[in-house]
Amino acid sequence: MCIVNLQQLTTFCTVLNEGSMTAAADKLYLTQPAVSQQIRSLEEELNAALLVRGVRQVKPTMQGQLLYDYAKRILHLTQQAEVAIQTISQEVSGHLKIGTMNSIGLYLISPIIGMFLKHNTNLKIKLTYGTYEEVIEQMKSGLVDVTVLPEIEANVQRSLGEYESRFLMKDQMVLVGSGRDSSLPMKIDLKDINLKPVIIYSNMYESFSRQLNEKLKQKETEILPAFEADNVGTLKRVIESGLGWGFMPEHSIRKQLRSGRLTQIQVDDLNYITNVNMYYKALPEFQKMADVFYRAIQQQALNK
Repeated sequence: MCIVNLQQLTTFCTVLNEGSMTAAADKLYLTQPAVSQQIRSLEEELNAALLVRGVRQVKPTMQGQLLYDYAKRILHLTQQAEVAIQTISQEVSGHLKIGTMNSIGLYLISPIIGMFLKHNTNLKIKLTYGTYEEVIEQMKSGLVDVTVLPEIEANVQRSLGEYESRFLMKDQMVLVGSGRDSSLPMKIDLKDINLKPVIIYSNMYESFSRQLNEKLKQKETEILPAFEADNVGTLKRVIESGLGWGFMPEHSIRKQLRSGRLTQIQVDDLNYITNVNMYYKALPEFQKMADVFYRAIQQQALNK
């Protein structure tokens, strides 16, 4: 009898989402050997090779892709069940005001809103998007109860005061171009950024924007943007169509990178990684709602 557990499925999906055993280990707070052992155990249970292990990246076999498709659905249903059970509680009620950036809200928060509202008619949710600074000001002014943002301390060096911080995931800004563009190099020097039209995400993470501008100054180069927008969906479509390349939040383009619709280009001397955290007021009456909401977003982050 085949026995496959949820932890194995979570690890398997994370390996494919992240592209390597090492990256999956970092995300799951496991050692790389522990991740490898879970994958080997899963392959032994199913009596099938699930991964093609490359030098820099792992890819699914046909059996692995089939399992991945089913595993995503299984984990999503498990997440829905957990949220449904937890949100029925009378302690999870009232108004919940959430503030975040467009890319994070679209890919991490919007997918779980329906699960909350479906199972708890006592809960009212308001989700607002803004720039990094706007969301922080909303938080400081008490206009939102919860914010999900790249690490505030590292980005704007502000005190959190009465707010609690809980880690959700690591994210990075990466340079991507169309997967159909055969002329894309594997890596570039930042001084050559204008070799192709540059597509700009105007709501870049603050600390990344500073790092990028410092590097450009060192290279005596400036970006000449061909198109700029604050909506990641629009930018992805523009880049996928082959009209240019641009820096995008990695969490918002994983699906396109896995499918080959987008290709990542390594940029010499520019490697940006940040933590994405959930911030909320440390009030006893809000703790239960914060815990449930955190677990739901955390599961969504793992499943991306």
